[in-house]
Amino acid sequence: MKQKTIILILSLLVLFSAKAQNDTLVKPEPKIGLVLSGGGAKGLAHIGVLKVIDSLGVKIDYIAGTSMGAIIGSLYASGYTGKQLDSIFQEIDFDNIITDNLPRASKAFYERDNSEKYAVKLPFEDFKLKLPSALSKGYNTYSLLLKLTLHVNDVKDFSELPIPFFCIATNIETGKPVILDKGNLTQSVMASGALPSLFQPVFIDDDMLIDGGVVNNYPIDELRAKGMDIIIGVDVQDGLADRNALTSAPDVLIQINNFRTINDMKTKVKKTDVYIKPDITDFSVVSFSEGIQIIKKGKEAALSQMEMLKNLVSDKSNQHISRIIPTARDSITIKNIVVEGNKNYTRSYVLGKLKIKDNEKISYKNFAKGIDNLVATNNFDSFEYQLKNAEDGEGYDLVTTLKESEINTFLKLGLHYDDLYKSAALVNLTKKRLLFSNDLASLDIILGDNVRYNFEYLIDKGFYWSVGLRSRYNQFHKNINAQLLLDDEQIMSTGLNKIDAKLADQTNQIYLQTLFRRDFALSMGVEHKRLKVASETILQPNQNDQFIFENTDYLSLFGNLKLDTYDNKYFPKKGVYFNGDLHIYVHASGFVENFNQFSIAKADMGYAFSLTDKLAFNLQTHGGFKVGEETTKTLDFALGGYGNNLINNFIPFVGYDFISLTGNSYVKASVTADFEIFKKHHITAEGNWANIDDNIFESGEWFTLPDYRGYALGYAIDSFIGPIQAKFSYSPEQKQSVWFFNIGFWF
Repeated sequence: MKQKTIILILSLLVLFSAKAQNDTLVKPEPKIGLVLSGGGAKGLAHIGVLKVIDSLGVKIDYIAGTSMGAIIGSLYASGYTGKQLDSIFQEIDFDNIITDNLPRASKAFYERDNSEKYAVKLPFEDFKLKLPSALSKGYNTYSLLLKLTLHVNDVKDFSELPIPFFCIATNIETGKPVILDKGNLTQSVMASGALPSLFQPVFIDDDMLIDGGVVNNYPIDELRAKGMDIIIGVDVQDGLADRNALTSAPDVLIQINNFRTINDMKTKVKKTDVYIKPDITDFSVVSFSEGIQIIKKGKEAALSQMEMLKNLVSDKSNQHISRIIPTARDSITIKNIVVEGNKNYTRSYVLGKLKIKDNEKISYKNFAKGIDNLVATNNFDSFEYQLKNAEDGEGYDLVTTLKESEINTFLKLGLHYDDLYKSAALVNLTKKRLLFSNDLASLDIILGDNVRYNFEYLIDKGFYWSVGLRSRYNQFHKNINAQLLLDDEQIMSTGLNKIDAKLADQTNQIYLQTLFRRDFALSMGVEHKRLKVASETILQPNQNDQFIFENTDYLSLFGNLKLDTYDNKYFPKKGVYFNGDLHIYVHASGFVENFNQFSIAKADMGYAFSLTDKLAFNLQTHGGFKVGEETTKTLDFALGGYGNNLINNFIPFVGYDFISLTGNSYVKASVTADFEIFKKHHITAEGNWANIDDNIFESGEWFTLPDYRGYALGYAIDSFIGPIQAKFSYSPEQKQSVWFFNIGFWF
């Protein structure tokens, strides 16, 4: 009996021992969580840490992030490796992303003109100026993140991403943190990174959300609650600055904001199993231009924790990890388009700007351009869109949600100086939805040495014909070539080569305009022009009054075809340009006797390309001719000077002063080399060659060696008020030089 008892006890011990060993064998591996803090540009250090984690084979089971940590964390959770993220972020132009600097080609021609004339633009409502809610609406950031996460577009529960993920935002109305772990991934990440004053708030489920770093910049407790056993934390937050660094009001405000964050980190660091703190004190939250160095600092910090990270590598790290491999989309098929939230702007208007139709296959590049086109109208406070997988599994449904801007009146200001118009100050009042839901009215009043105005009214019909009205008054006082005003006999009798003349031009147009092939604008209409040219150099017989050379009303029909894909009007690095214009003058009254119809046709073409990031070339050709009545000379072509937006048939030509070379037909070629020595500072070298005279296309002179040449060397600064330029030009024929100066946008 005693022996049986001993045997039973031994058997039980063996069984318990086996069970204990079995329990040890099935004990699950510890779950590893990764928390990434916010910190603006400093958050790029997260990429360096991820590269080390990947190289060691550490498997992350859950990711939590705030602000920049949410952006990088969401991409890593979506399947990108640290190395891929390094490549992606090094190619991003953060200036364009943060400031919503949309491509120039995405703007309608009148919007393009607006953005290239005014230094300051302010909302104006009830006779009160208002400041914008933020510097950026975040359109470019949203577009980039959507493109990068398109491969997980159908994942609505973030725990189902290749690596489960959540991020933190702040409800600005309650001051409470909000965990975002479901819904639209791109929109959630945008909310987490909506830094106050830089990005406008994001609305999700009617909650007004801003940057999560305001209340929780290091969500370690929330990550631990997801069942994580071990936490790797990457902290890129600022520490407290000393008195030597607190030299401005923003410095003090940032320091005050950091009090709570730094105090919270005292306990959160202790809760972190592997704490990684990159040394990025020499960088700021906007040091995106130093991204390479910041990423390197992150890598160095992770390597300093090499032994602790190696201890997290286990057998499961070597197992196959099921991840969705991100792939670039060259084209997408849009099955259906849903437009929500529009009240004043019709569906046809929205689709006309997007340049997308139902059941259309479109390149992703053109899809992105369409989004830019709509955003560039500035008619919407927010524009959110999703690409949802279509029901048939082929392509996507584009679901857009618009929030129309309630402010539709703007006050805009500009400054300018040049050698023709002299000093000028521009005051503009722009009113949208003046008479119709999709119209725009704009009035420029230009004060200074030559008072002028520009008025434009456009009813934008999207894909359909738009209706427009333009009116301008332009004047200047200049010593000009006498051949523009006098015939050969008059020049011989007076002996005048130059005449000090004042030109005044009022032009009114009614036109129709449409877009085709996405980039071409075709317009046609009726024009009235009142042209007056007078001089005090020559007096009227027996009078002390000015001599009138021209005081005529012209009526014409016109057509214009324009293509402009230059990336920058003043310093293009890529793109093509074409502007063809035909005017048929059918009537004249005033000084012109026995009027006969005549036509003027002209065209400009340009091609800009870059050899390096710094060096660009712009090749241009120009030509024009007049057919018919010869008594009207004031509308002939006149070459000389430098600038943009010159009226009538005045053509810039360096080496000669304004309106120096005249004729009823001309050809011109030019080459400009632009070297950007450092950001927004340009050295330019330019050469132009031309033939101009009467009837050169009939005589064949247009195809001979150039009669006139000019060369220029310049320096320019691309400032917020427009280009500030100085050009030294020289003409071999004249053997003399001409200086040109310009400050601000041309208008």
